[in-house]
Formats: sequence, structure tokens, C-alpha cells
Amino acid sequence: MKSTEIEVTTGSRDRVHDITRECEEFARDCGGDGLLHVFVPHATAGVALVELGAGSDDDLLTALGDLLPADDRWRHAHGSPGHGRSHVMPAFIAPYASVPVLGGRLALGTWQSVAIVDLNVDNPNRRVRLSFLSD
Repeated sequence: MKSTEIEVTTGSRDRVHDITRECEEFARDCGGDGLLHVFVPHATAGVALVELGAGSDDDLLTALGDLLPADDRWRHAHGSPGHGRSHVMPAFIAPYASVPVLGGRLALGTWQSVAIVDLNVDNPNRRVRLSFLSD
């Protein structure tokens, strides 16, 4: 297994942050066939395979806002108002995803991208572990 860690700054607002380029570079450097595993070791962020740039990322944030509003309903109440929702979100958008790699290239669908989904405005800096598994 080959592994590396990248850092992502998501900022001070709800965000869907594209990391496809970093994933592609890592897979290319590893070469060959295998599986890229993307993992965000944070209790308040997730990894999504989703279309980006055509409004889907905004639609995802809108849907999460409807499902997990940033208000005072959450028992986990430290941090910014609604911070508890950030701790619930990874049950809906897992903190990991796996993508096949063929010949050093991600085998994503035509419109798929790899993105970090972050609703935690209190922690704008994220680590992401990229691991390449092959035989």
C-alpha cells in the first residue's frame, strides 16, 4: 500500500471542495491498477463522489441544510450555532470513498468528481488520507 496525506482548506462556510486533481495525481504517481481509498479523519466531514460545477454541489449543500439545519436543536451544542449537525452529517456522507484505478487513472464516471463535504465552519483545515491499494 502507498499512502499520502493532503491538506485542504474548506473555509468558514458550508463547502463542497473538489480534490479530484490531487487524487488523479496520486493515482498517476502510484501507477498500475488498484484501488484509491480517500479518507478524511475528522468527525465532521465527509467524502462524496458527485458532479461538481453544474449546480449539484450547491444542491447538495441546500439538501443538507434542509436535512440538517444550522439551528439550536442539536444536543451536541459547542461551537457555532448548529455545530451538532456537523457531527451528524458523516452518517449521511461517509468520511471515506473508494475509486478503482486502471493504468494509473481514476475510473470515475463522466461527471463524477471526488469532493470533501464540510459543514463545520469552526474547523477550516482538513487532512485527507489518500491510500493506493494494489497487489
